[in-house]
Amino acid sequence: MIQGNEYFFCGVGGSGMAPLAMIVTARGGIVAGSDRARDQGRTPAKFDFLARRGVTLHPQDGSGLTRPEQILVVSAAVEETIPDVQAARRVGAAVVTRAELLSGLFNAAKLRIGVGGTSGKSTITGMTGWILAAAGLSPTIMNGADMKNFMTDDAPFASALTGGGAAFVSEIDESDGSIARFRPGIAIVSNISIDHKPMAELRQLFGDFVAGADTAILNLDNDETAALAATLPPGKAVTYALDRGDADLVARALAPAPDGVGFEVVETPTGAVARVSLRTPGRHNVSNALAALAAARAAGVELATGARALADFRGIRRRMDVVGSAKGVTVIDDFGHNPDKIAATLDTLHGFPGRLLVMFQPHGFGPLRLMRQEFIDGFATHLGEDDVLLMPEPVYFGGTVDRSIGSSAITEGVAARGRQAEALPDRAACGDRLIELARPGDRVVVMGARDDTLSLFAADLLQRL
Repeated sequence: MIQGNEYFFCGVGGSGMAPLAMIVTARGGIVAGSDRARDQGRTPAKFDFLARRGVTLHPQDGSGLTRPEQILVVSAAVEETIPDVQAARRVGAAVVTRAELLSGLFNAAKLRIGVGGTSGKSTITGMTGWILAAAGLSPTIMNGADMKNFMTDDAPFASALTGGGAAFVSEIDESDGSIARFRPGIAIVSNISIDHKPMAELRQLFGDFVAGADTAILNLDNDETAALAATLPPGKAVTYALDRGDADLVARALAPAPDGVGFEVVETPTGAVARVSLRTPGRHNVSNALAALAAARAAGVELATGARALADFRGIRRRMDVVGSAKGVTVIDDFGHNPDKIAATLDTLHGFPGRLLVMFQPHGFGPLRLMRQEFIDGFATHLGEDDVLLMPEPVYFGGTVDRSIGSSAITEGVAARGRQAEALPDRAACGDRLIELARPGDRVVVMGARDDTLSLFAADLLQRL
């Protein structure tokens, strides 16, 4: 399917494209690509890494597509006006979406573990993949974020792993509806809440996702996934929970710390108990760990083996990553971009002392408009009285999206609810304001998605401090 074929990835540095390009390369495909970020000089280290891994890089001007034998890989959001797409049409090259290519690889695997849900997908994918790797199953892993356990000096970006075993573990995105293409044997749904799509559409997508699986791993702490579990025939759902004792896997005796959390996991049907010590903090990561343990159990890995592996799980890049501390101020880089993710991060950080100075960059004008009230409610509820929220305008890399509603729509609503919130013209202004506000004991939290330069922004803040 892959060996010897020529693939050209439009947006090859993207969080969904780069790992897929690495898997295709490892399986014998000839890979080239372009990226607007590279043309603009953003994140050069990532493109240097891709080039070292055999990806031929071109400007995003169509010049890399010259033969009908090439296959152009695009995201669902790419428009016909993009030069690469126009060039492919001119030369007669096939055009496939990222989801079409990935689902074909995934569905061909013998042991297919699909990780879905509004929040927690990348961490659960990384945890599950790490457990299977530690158990000697040599999985292929497709993630939307870098997995620290697989990062090395030679591979500083590790959102994919190509193994020789039967297992294929993949994060599966519902935002563009392409989840419908995947046929998991083991389907994980961590939670269902509003993000990119209305709830009615999400319920249908996730319901269909688990319907075709042999085993559905579902979170009883989330009302929507609990309701989904209740619709499945006996023996199909494997459930997990922190707050409900009737789940198949239950966490108890939580011992939170700033740099991790310990807990006991009880396998209700067998009575087996294992102690887990995570290096990643927060109740939400306990929940993520339960999902990964349940998936590994469904794949034949013993509970004790999974628990031991999780003790060595180092986390996912940009998931409450501590960049460093200077002059008593700690800078944290975080992927939080929807209300659930943001609430989980804020609640975890509020378990320990220190004011939060939050810089949240929305991941698009469309999501901001869709979740406007949810963002307002979330920040008003989960920010403390002394915390400060700063927001630049949303991520925008071009295109025809409606930009009539901006970040001030959120900050004004949050401020009206009694919390400190300011909308500023751009990220540079937010950085200046953060430096002005920061004092010893504060935690500066840089939040957002779809923009790799947020990590560089966080690192720069630390340097300025």
